[in-house]
Amino acid sequence: MIVFKRILLLCVFLSSGFAFAESAAPAATALEVFKSPSCGCCGKWVKHLEDNGFTASVQHPSNLNETKAALGIPANLSSCHTGVSAEGYFFEGHVPASVVAKFLSQPPADAAGLAVPGMPAGSPGMEMGGQFTPYNVMLVKKDGSSEIFASMMSYSDQF
Repeated sequence: MIVFKRILLLCVFLSSGFAFAESAAPAATALEVFKSPSCGCCGKWVKHLEDNGFTASVQHPSNLNETKAALGIPANLSSCHTGVSAEGYFFEGHVPASVVAKFLSQPPADAAGLAVPGMPAGSPGMEMGGQFTPYNVMLVKKDGSSEIFASMMSYSDQF
């Protein structure tokens, strides 16, 4: 009888642990992405996000530059697409999903978002075989100033 009670207790313990593990799984972080409907690299960046724990709702505004200006993205840090979190932070250009996740886990107090200006070869969505151009992910502050948030010196730095 004691063995049966121990087995029953073990079953209850294990089943509650599995239920806890399932309920503890984090929900995917949602981003609203603004892009041109004809941009291939933008679609690849969205896939990169989705492959790395994000969900994306894609919008095709008639004037992408107006959308970027309304979000406060400086023209000199602009790229081809923009992601926006539920909290209102923007992610301009080919920002790696790992950097977006790091930022969202502890956003700086004065942050407006992150930007990768231009379209660096080898950045997420801009894969070109083995080519890679080192680049910086810029932290854009609410006052419009910017500073380096992360440096991607090699392809593997992005993951």
